[in-house]
Amino acid sequence: MPGLFIRWLIQTLAILAAAYLLDGIEVHGLFSAFIAAALLGVFNALFRPILLLLTLPINVLSLGLFTFVINAMLLMMVSGVIGGFTVHGFWPAVFGSLIISLVSWVLTSLVSDQGRVEFITLRKRDDHWE
Repeated sequence: MPGLFIRWLIQTLAILAAAYLLDGIEVHGLFSAFIAAALLGVFNALFRPILLLLTLPINVLSLGLFTFVINAMLLMMVSGVIGGFTVHGFWPAVFGSLIISLVSWVLTSLVSDQGRVEFITLRKRDDHWE
């Protein structure tokens, strides 16, 4: 359960980073970012698999790049539901979904399933790394 809460905080930080880096995404308050992250997680769990299955041919033809369009649509759906979270247009949603995906991927890779931050320590022994 702590891992889920940590990932929720990471998603919130990713949304705040996208709002900071892009002019087309606005977040009015930290509470709105928390709720937007939670709702984006719910939408990703419920709608994303169905949308990926329905758009599989175009996703294959675009070598998976259409996934960013699906993520942008989900981000715009969250924007329509949350009052303090606004996405102005399709392209800010696409770039915002890219930023959110990258930030979430980098930060989530540091968190284990138990919610602990883990690092890999490499040591050089003789002629190889362990």
